[in-house]
Amino acid sequence: MNGLASAVAILSISATPLLASPDSPDDRPAITEAQVIAAQQAWGEGIVAISAVHSANGDYTARATEHINTLYAYGMTDVMFKPTLAAEDQFRESFDEALSYFVGRDGSEDKGFAISGWTHVRWENNAIYTDDDSAMAMGNYYFTGPDGSETKVEYTFGYVLDENGALRINLHHSSLPYSAQ
Repeated sequence: MNGLASAVAILSISATPLLASPDSPDDRPAITEAQVIAAQQAWGEGIVAISAVHSANGDYTARATEHINTLYAYGMTDVMFKPTLAAEDQFRESFDEALSYFVGRDGSEDKGFAISGWTHVRWENNAIYTDDDSAMAMGNYYFTGPDGSETKVEYTFGYVLDENGALRINLHHSSLPYSAQ
């Protein structure tokens, strides 16, 4: 399967709600750890898909837009997003700022994190906390580059349920590990 076909297949998976829609919010079961892990997998697959579409000279901006619209809570609630490689514009409160980080923007520090050729994302959770309508996870995730090397990044993600019962990211903080000098 070529890169673009793989990206389309991943898009189909990541667009699927992570929790079946309940009849009413009061009937909604509590968020589970398995749902958080599924949301993490969908996020990682989305980043890989954006890179694959970019590598195949496809419309990676459209794929990144779908990634953000499907997995983040922009437009639903406030989103706190502190990307890994951001110094000048540290916090991305809007959809447009998140998109700029993922695909790059001329005249900014954004070089396109999600178009860096990532081939895999794996997660090592330190802890996952869940309750009825929110969840948090913290740990390390590892991005595999086109040369097979891994980049370790520390993360904290927060999740809320949307009106369809799908998990959406409302907190995303990533940073490179501390390095003693």
